[in-house]
Amino acid sequence: MSVSLYSKKVARKLLFLQLLTFVLLSAAFGLKSLEWSISALAGGLAAWLPNALFMLFAWRHQAHTEVSGRVAWSFAIGEALKVIITIVLLIIALGLLKAAFVPLGLAYVSVLLTQILAPIVIKS
Repeated sequence: MSVSLYSKKVARKLLFLQLLTFVLLSAAFGLKSLEWSISALAGGLAAWLPNALFMLFAWRHQAHTEVSGRVAWSFAIGEALKVIITIVLLIIALGLLKAAFVPLGLAYVSVLLTQILAPIVIKS
């Protein structure tokens, strides 16, 4: 579920929890090696940064849209940009940084799971 569907306060908490998740996971992988720590950081950023940018994009366009068609297009464009940014960041992490796949994948998935599970915890 996209962060734009939440209130600003809940979305900020969600993004903070996602950030905390991959930073702590990166620190834990740092006990094994620096390469694994950087790989986990890259994987977490590949999931978190597009969410943060999408949130800013959605909030920026939310105040200026009154027609429901514009909201749908704004959402679709934001989601498309989010997917493209994610793919580019993963290509950079795996191709240029030669990141280890296991910590990168675990950090990426943990941020996505936080995005799914955190709203349940935040609202209760």
